[in-house]
Amino acid sequence: MGLKAAAAALPAAPVALNRIDWEQFYGNANPVEIEVGTGKGLFLLNASIARPGTNFLGIEIVRKYQLYAASRYAVRKIPNVKTACADAKLVLRDFVAVGSVQAVHVYFPDPWWKARHKKRRVFTPEFAADAARAIREGGRLYIATDVEEYFGVMTAIVGAMPCFELRPAEEQLAAPRTDAGFATNFERKALEKGGGVWRAVYERTSAPVTVAADPTEAENEGTSSD
Repeated sequence: MGLKAAAAALPAAPVALNRIDWEQFYGNANPVEIEVGTGKGLFLLNASIARPGTNFLGIEIVRKYQLYAASRYAVRKIPNVKTACADAKLVLRDFVAVGSVQAVHVYFPDPWWKARHKKRRVFTPEFAADAARAIREGGRLYIATDVEEYFGVMTAIVGAMPCFELRPAEEQLAAPRTDAGFATNFERKALEKGGGVWRAVYERTSAPVTVAADPTEAENEGTSSD
């Protein structure tokens, strides 16, 4: 089966102005988890097979990677994972109902350090707030990166939000892993280079959602005043 044909075998993501009806979308009432930036889809491949009672949606903005991931799931006829080629920030903000997903996974997002590229950054205070609104109470936010400084940015954002509570370290390795010890292709590359990987898992509390200050803006202000 060709790449495009395999992707076409999966139901398309809904294009509508209303919130996604997950039960209608998947044909069952199983809990839903979203991965932001699926890349080539390794994490969702393993997760969907390991947990057939959970529905997964992978959102990838780069079409060729979304097609590649969709192909992997289609040829294996995995029923509980779907993909969408879209901007995850807009999907969470505009199409995911409040408290309707069990978890959001954000693995190895591009830090986009340059000021002119900042608008491309996925993990912002606004994104974290939209993720918090989407996750039901008791659900999870999983983050991982191979850039320690960016990990500091992400944890500073989430750590300033009362609606998230850091979970114990043992939960940080909960993602399904290959025999070689990695969960995503980005993680494999980081480990092959001898680099580190930083992770955190947060639980959604009953506290109201707030938008944290952007720590990168605070850094820039401090630099400009020197």
